[in-house]
Amino acid sequence: MNDLLFLKSNWHVRATLLAITFALFIFTTWQHSAASQARPMPDSVGKPETQKMCSSCHDLDKSLSLKQDRAGWQRTVEKMLAFGMKSTDAEVALVSDYLAKNYGADDVPRLKVNSAEAIEFESILALKRSQAKTIIAYRAKNGAFKSLADLKKVPGIEAAKLDAKKDRLIFE
Repeated sequence: MNDLLFLKSNWHVRATLLAITFALFIFTTWQHSAASQARPMPDSVGKPETQKMCSSCHDLDKSLSLKQDRAGWQRTVEKMLAFGMKSTDAEVALVSDYLAKNYGADDVPRLKVNSAEAIEFESILALKRSQAKTIIAYRAKNGAFKSLADLKKVPGIEAAKLDAKKDRLIFE
């Protein structure tokens, strides 16, 4: 009899904990979506398409936090398409134009090559994640880069990409 009473009361405890967990999940999700709307996007052509495409898999603020030139945004959109994002060619063009116009690289800080993290190499130099990691591993093994010529010694990094963005590089 006591065992049956224990099982019944234990069931109520579990149901209560499950309800509390569910309520916290809903509240956190609501709070997160409300917070992601905190930074308004500029109104211009391509805004609805950008909201749709960039928020389908990511937090919108996170998606828009990168500052890249037109080629960088185009590569980012192409990468998302390769990961399975569904979109028409017209939408891709609108989104790429919107991002380049409103989240362009004009505001991009210069890259401190000897202290930068992988995400900075990716966003500022428009490198692949694997290339950014290769640069960091090379730097850890061989020491600080003193010049663009030193950076060009990293295997697998295209010199043309580095030359195109050399004005953004700081060697300290």
